[in-house]
Amino acid sequence: MRLSKHTIISRIADSEEYFIINPLVQQADILNKEEAEKILRGDYSNPALQDKKYVLSETEEQQIFTQKYLDFMDNRDSDEIQIFFAPWYACNFACSYCYQHEYTNANEQLKPEIIDAFFSYIENAFAGRRKYITIFGGEPLMKGKEHKKIIETIVHKARETQIDIALVTNGYHLNDYADILAQAHIREVQVTLDGTEEMHNSRRIIHGGGGSFTEIVSGIDTLLRRNVPINLRVVVDKENISNLPELAEFSRKKGWTDSPLFKTQLGRNYELHSCQTNNQKLFSRIQMYREIYSIIQKHPGFLDFHKPGFSISKFLWEQGELPDPLFDSCPGTKTEWAFDYLGNIYSCTATVGKTEEKLGTFYPEVHLDANLVEEWEERDVMNIDACKNCSVQLACGGGCASVAKNNNGSVLSPDCRPITELLELGIANYFTK
Repeated sequence: MRLSKHTIISRIADSEEYFIINPLVQQADILNKEEAEKILRGDYSNPALQDKKYVLSETEEQQIFTQKYLDFMDNRDSDEIQIFFAPWYACNFACSYCYQHEYTNANEQLKPEIIDAFFSYIENAFAGRRKYITIFGGEPLMKGKEHKKIIETIVHKARETQIDIALVTNGYHLNDYADILAQAHIREVQVTLDGTEEMHNSRRIIHGGGGSFTEIVSGIDTLLRRNVPINLRVVVDKENISNLPELAEFSRKKGWTDSPLFKTQLGRNYELHSCQTNNQKLFSRIQMYREIYSIIQKHPGFLDFHKPGFSISKFLWEQGELPDPLFDSCPGTKTEWAFDYLGNIYSCTATVGKTEEKLGTFYPEVHLDANLVEEWEERDVMNIDACKNCSVQLACGGGCASVAKNNNGSVLSPDCRPITELLELGIANYFTK
């Protein structure tokens, strides 16, 4: 018997206690210092270690791994597909950290025949699969009759084919589109606020100048009154992280945090493709979560606004058990595809608009590059050499394929996540108070 290679042991942040977690066998416990040190010295005499399979034979571990990998593949093949569609790449904002300015796409109007081709393609390619469409851009909710007509057409086509819709929007024209959105079954509308009014308006600026905070807040209020779920996203970096407690308090006073239709998402502002390579405002993943952990220690009520994942810590706290092993964290070409108004097909939102990364077309002809698609489809911890012997592989899943390709030149390379460090913070945050 030996310690499973998937067993993770580390000291809980701000504590003398340790945690032991094994994502493969889905076990987790808190240990005192003496218990942890015995295990770290190679003393596995505690019978609970074998009972819970933190300690097991190599043969048994491989059998469990193989079975759970097969289960993962079977489940993924039947999972719901999220289909992103960009009706244009235009945007009415000039955000300080935008990266889409580097894209060189034709400024063409979305034609009705392309909308028809899109719906025809997804009905045929994903026949029998559960699916929903997420409209994004650019900014999908632009001002003007022509833009509204196009969005209304997409909404009507989705309703006719009984496909749900989600939106990713800057939220500036939510009030103008509320009646159109009411015609669809909306999963959620993701809206970005980067802080309270002064902070937000310094970052998310309208083209030509001017703030956007007031209009966005009004739009969120409108949709919540109309029972449309809101996913409030904050793009976080060193410039605005200290403003998060104020945004949380603002949301509480608005009554948003009391609504079951309201949730939040903190997205790290990071280098994507060619932008912000030397930007000193950016956090690494662990730096951002350490700052968020510190905020929670000072402002415990922040958890009413946002509960950070801290890897699998939040899931464990909320569900009382660990999630299934994560053999692949990249949904691209498996449970996520992206399409644009030019008739192009991409693997995911991180690649859409980069014409050199398109996988094929759905208009004017249907064509997929089978070799490129296969490269994305086969990406998981079994096929990334750097992941194969990593102890945290089943909590990390290899990270984002697009970021990995951008950094390393290959989809079949890792985008490593600081899993152990995140668990140290997360277990401290959710289990030691």
